[in-house]
Amino acid sequence: MKQKTDRSFDGIAAKFSRNIYNSTKGKLRQLVLLRDLAELEVLQQPCQILDVGAGQGQLALALAAQGHSVHLTDISAQMLQLAQQQAKELGLTQLTFSQIGLAELAATHQRQYRLVLCHAMLEWLAQPELAIAQLRKLVAPGGVLSLMFYNKDAKRFGNILFGNFDYVAADFQVKKKVSLNPQHPLPPQDVLRWCEHAGFRLLAKTGVRCFHDYLQDRSQQQSHFEQLLALELQYNRTEPYASLGRYQHVLLRAD
Repeated sequence: MKQKTDRSFDGIAAKFSRNIYNSTKGKLRQLVLLRDLAELEVLQQPCQILDVGAGQGQLALALAAQGHSVHLTDISAQMLQLAQQQAKELGLTQLTFSQIGLAELAATHQRQYRLVLCHAMLEWLAQPELAIAQLRKLVAPGGVLSLMFYNKDAKRFGNILFGNFDYVAADFQVKKKVSLNPQHPLPPQDVLRWCEHAGFRLLAKTGVRCFHDYLQDRSQQQSHFEQLLALELQYNRTEPYASLGRYQHVLLRAD
């Protein structure tokens, strides 16, 4: 069996920006995350934030514009370069950048943060359970981890709806990988168990893209975006919709 490895986006950073960040799914994800984070007590005043696997830094840039200081880390030099370029264009100076992986960061970084972000990274890692324990080292006692991950249950549900029965039966294993598709979708119950074992307590859970990905007419993702966004924000913390989100966003307190 081929050994799993962590994924870097060097070489496809521009494609990732075009197809993910600047799409309706990327815009919706950003707005949902900003809504969730805005309600945190820790962000009611200027805060020092660590963004692990920050990519091109869309969320970090938005938080910096609100007056917070954000340290961005990623293993992709190209992703960080795009984040730095955007920060410069926006005149944002309260951001710092480090090209470093989570394992090295947890082993060598002496500082802990009241808020740590880790969004859409866990599903690209070879050892996601270990990553949760490493993230715990970076969160100050009483601090918060904002964790968003690709929901395997939702991926299964969506593929069954669209008739991809063989793909589901093969547990999503295909010979030709699609470069922008997460390599290891994660069962939410596993992730929450890992978080509990690492010393985190669940504060809140939100589904991200609870309806967007299931529209039969995909053109409505663009043409009816504002209506779709309003419905997502209205229902994405309510079951059963929250558990159908293509991504799960959980806020966790470090005990």
